[in-house]
Parts: sequence; C-alpha cells; structure tokens
Amino acid sequence: MLRRTVALLVLPALFAANPVGFQRKLSKGARIEHALNRLTFGATDADRAMISQLGVEKWIDLQLHPQPLPENPALLARLAKLDSLPMTAAQIADKYPPPNVLRQLVRSGNFDQIKDPVMRARLERYAERLKEKKDQNAEPNAAVLTPEEAKAFRQATPEERKALLAKLDPAKRDAVLARLPAGRPEIMNGNDLAMRREMIAAQQPNQVVYHDLTDAKMMRAVQSTHQVEEILADFWFNHFNVFYDKGINRLLTSSYERDAIRPHVLGNFKDLLLATSQHPSMLFYLDNWTSMSAEAAQRGRGKKKAQGLNENYARELLELHTMGVDNGYTQKDVTEVARCFTGWSMTAPKMGGGFVFNARNHDRGEKIVLGHRIAAGGGKEDGLRVIDILMEHPSTARFIARKLAQRFVADEPPPALVERMAKSFTKTKGEIAPMLALLFASPEFWSEGAYKAKMKMPFEMVASALRATNARVDSTVALTQQLATLGQPLYKKVEPTGYYATAEEWTNSAALLARMNFAMALTSNKVPGVKVAIAPSEARAKGLALGGPEFQRH
Repeated sequence: MLRRTVALLVLPALFAANPVGFQRKLSKGARIEHALNRLTFGATDADRAMISQLGVEKWIDLQLHPQPLPENPALLARLAKLDSLPMTAAQIADKYPPPNVLRQLVRSGNFDQIKDPVMRARLERYAERLKEKKDQNAEPNAAVLTPEEAKAFRQATPEERKALLAKLDPAKRDAVLARLPAGRPEIMNGNDLAMRREMIAAQQPNQVVYHDLTDAKMMRAVQSTHQVEEILADFWFNHFNVFYDKGINRLLTSSYERDAIRPHVLGNFKDLLLATSQHPSMLFYLDNWTSMSAEAAQRGRGKKKAQGLNENYARELLELHTMGVDNGYTQKDVTEVARCFTGWSMTAPKMGGGFVFNARNHDRGEKIVLGHRIAAGGGKEDGLRVIDILMEHPSTARFIARKLAQRFVADEPPPALVERMAKSFTKTKGEIAPMLALLFASPEFWSEGAYKAKMKMPFEMVASALRATNARVDSTVALTQQLATLGQPLYKKVEPTGYYATAEEWTNSAALLARMNFAMALTSNKVPGVKVAIAPSEARAKGLALGGPEFQRH
C-alpha cells in the first residue's frame, strides 16, 4: 500500500514540460496507441481494429468528419429512452417541475395548469402523501396496496419486489414508488432504466432531468463511435460553462448543451459564441438577463429586476470565452462590452423562455470596445458587433488555439504549434475542424513530448476505465456519484471557468487515492450498476493497473 501511495504522489512530476521531447519523433509502433489515447475516451478492441484497418490518418479524418460513421445502435436505443433530452424548457417545467414549483402547485391546488396528464395525476398523489405524513402511524403503502399486496411487498427480496412492482398498473406503481425510501438500490442500480426513471419521477420529478443529462454524457463517452465529437462536446461545455444547480438552469441546461454546444463542436467558433451568448442558460447564469442601462434602471426603480448594468457576462466573455485573462483588454473594455449587451434578455424566465432583445433596457449611447467605435443609437447589433470584434482579435485566435493544444498535446503546448493553429483560426474565420486537422497532423502532436503527457480528468479516467474493462453499464447513478467524489460533479462546476484540463488541478493525494479506490471497486464488481467480466483472482492486479500512474496518463 505504501509503495502504491508513493507512486501516486510522484505522479505530478510525470507531466512537467519537456521542450526537447517535442523535437523527437514518436516511434511508428506508438502512433496507434497515442491516437487512441488522446482522441478517444480510452481505447477499445473495436477502436484498435478500425484504426488498424483504415490507417491512422484516415481514422483521424473520419473522426473529424463523422457523418458517414454509423453511431452505436445500443447508444441510440439508450438515448431514446431519456425523454427529457429533446424537451424544451417549458416541456420540462410541465412534466418534471423543480421542487419550488411543486410546492407552489400543491399549496394552490391548481393542478389544471399542468398539461401532462401523468404529471398532473402525480401531483395529486403528492398532495395526498403530504396529508399522510401527518399520520405518523400510517403504513406507507396502505393507501394504495391491498393488504395481501402490502404483505407480499414487505416480505419480498429485492428482486421479487421489482417483479411485484412490474406487475402493478402504472398509476398504482407510481404511487408505491413515490412512497419507497429514496434510492432503493435494486431500482436505482438495476438494469430497468424505465423503472429507475419512474421512481425518480415519482419522488423528485426534476431529478429525472439531471439523471438523463448525466446518463447520456457517460454513455456517449463510453459507447459512441464519434469519440472526437464527444470529447469536444465535453471540452466546449467546460469552455462555456454554466452551473446546473443555479435556479432555473435546472430547466435550461438540457437545451443549452443540445442546441448551443453540440451542433457546433466541430463547426465555427463564432456560431458557438453566438449560440451560447443568446441562450437563456448563459443569460441567467451570468445575470445578463437583468443587465440594463442606467436610464432603464432609473425608470424601473422600485422593481426587483431593475438592477442596472451587470458586467458578469462581459468579463467572462473576454477573460474565459475569447481573449484570455489580461490579454489585451482593460476594465474600461469590460464596461463597454457590458453596455453593448444590455437588453439581451429572456422571456418568461421562471418557465425557461427563449432569447429576447429588450430595446427599452439597452444602452443606446456610443461605446468604444478595444479601440473600435460603436456608434450611438444601436440596438441588438451592438452585441453582435462585439462578437465580430472579438472574432477578429489576434488574442482570441491565440487563446482558443492554445486551449485546444493544451487539451490534445500538453499542459504547456509548444508556442510554435499554437501560432500555426492561431493562423488557421484567423484564415478560416474560426473554423474548428481545420484547426484540429492541423494539430493532429503536426510533428508536435506526434512527438515524444506529447506521448502520455496529459493526465486524465476524473470523467476521462472513469470513462476510460469502463471502456478498458468492456464494462456493462446498467445504471450510471453510482458513477455520477463517484465523479462527485473524485472532484468533477457533472454539470455542477459553480465557477464559470469550467473544469481545468491541466494535471495540477487533479494531482492532490486525496484525489489520486480516490481514483485507486474506484479502480479497485470496479474490477471487483463493487460499483453498483456496473458489471465487468474479470475473474476474482485477477481483480486486484487489474485494479492496481487501472488505478496506477500509467493509466492516469493519456
């Protein structure tokens, strides 16, 4: 144990910058392993077979242009069962309302406004359960089960209980599930996805949305054939981070990832920038939806929403989304950008409405942004002009190029590579795929300096361990909880920075030992909802390998 701990604690030294290494060509035999380590969430036998058949260059090109590559049918079938993924925010609010909305509806008793009949019936039963709680001696399921059914249910084993639940009619099953203790392991970690979602919906409806988001993210990483696309979906969400647990973002995050991030991960950076800037999730997260001119704030004095100019989005737009911190802008620029984005707001925020430009709240005065004059009298186009200015600024090109090189090459990527990528960004006006094609063909990428020079983030480590063991994942509930333990709760990074992709963020001793513990649990079939075909006699050795320093690198 001591030897293993020492090995983990010296792990940070393995990721130190090695400028000489970038000048040494990677051996031919290591090229396939390097490509699969860096451009997938962990190599599988299927990946090795495909890259051997196509060749490294053709395989990379197919990953950068994945439309002809059929998606894994098992993944598509799984995603089809997660019905909140394609929903609008209004549909989520109707079918899976958050707790505060539930309480308001129960207090008012006005269930007719809920359009979804299943949710309406569930609310009525929820109100009944609140009344039952006043009777401390009441049998939890006595109100919905016959005496014979209640007795059978009490005496059943976990598997028998699941079978009994499956035989009940939907309304009765929903009522019973609502009364069960939260997190029944045979349901939450079992292979019946529909019943698991049904139980969550019966007890905490809005948690279905988070379950679906995290289940989809994990299964896409593990099962998708479009691995580079999934890596970039994770990368760009981190880059344009929003916090799921901030108020109505519980209604908005699904559409944010689906509509603002995923369609553009291999497209044009300007499209990403525009889509995120106008999405209600970002507007709400960074408070731009309340930002208004001084004149509008004066008109609205006494109203809760009338808060005046808010610089949160403007600051993060410059610092995190485009130019990089202290990279050619001043506090005056932050204020001027904030003025340009006044009036960029959202409709019906409590129900997750869409983007709207509120002209009455816009600052119509002249602005000077990074030396560019934006004439007085403008409207929504002031914000659009800022986006154009940022797209043309060399700091944006270098910042985005460096961040991509940092993800795919090394924590301290070679400056010459970053400059070439920045030139590609400028020449193509922000096209992402050509910039990545340049990166993946570069001598720096195929160098000893890049080989296993990156440390996996917790999400990458967990996904790669599942892929390496060919694990059968029935439920991702325990995996999602494990990621929180490892320091990367999905969709729940509070700060707008997102999760960092550099080794120093993840190399503290407690986090590294937690990785080892996860690896040992996985290979011993002790991760609920996950099964691996590893003999007990081999479990310890394979767990030590997955939790050891070598597997943490990619």
